[in-house]
Amino acid sequence: CRIHIMAGRVPEGADRAALAAGMEAPFVDNLRHAAGVLAQEPMVGLLEPINTRITDPRYFLSTPQQAAAMLEQVGQPNLKLQLDIFHLQIMDGNLTRNLETYFPLIGHIQIAQVPARQEPDTPGEVNFPYLFQQLESLGYTGYVGCEYTPRGATAEGLGWLREYWQSRGLEPNGSIL
Repeated sequence: CRIHIMAGRVPEGADRAALAAGMEAPFVDNLRHAAGVLAQEPMVGLLEPINTRITDPRYFLSTPQQAAAMLEQVGQPNLKLQLDIFHLQIMDGNLTRNLETYFPLIGHIQIAQVPARQEPDTPGEVNFPYLFQQLESLGYTGYVGCEYTPRGATAEGLGWLREYWQSRGLEPNGSIL
């Protein structure tokens, strides 16, 4: 089981830089506590950096660098990085190097095309077939969550996945595809 641990928001009108240390210390303490609680069951806590340029200007945890530093401070194996490609591209780009750098910390990946937050086969900034090959070459075996605004019904919205599998000589298995 994986649990998304939210970081909270910077108070409206506050200076983010001035509050950073004051917000980080209690969040790290809370992460330590959460890691202990989650360790009582086979559960993993996930930290997701969310972009502050489009999605939520006040969200506290906005970069993988920030999340990685906090995970290092806590030092518990049941806390991982939830890497959302949409947010990563907006805040930092450099997807290939970031995947390589943060791969040991990744507990879950989410995808959406940038800038419209739609399916991976819509026009946008991210080359998802390349990105999926990178994940395979790194040995990623976890789930890839789809967090986007679909064009239509679920089956239509997952047409990109059917095409990707077929391009790799695979047949989709499942009632939706």
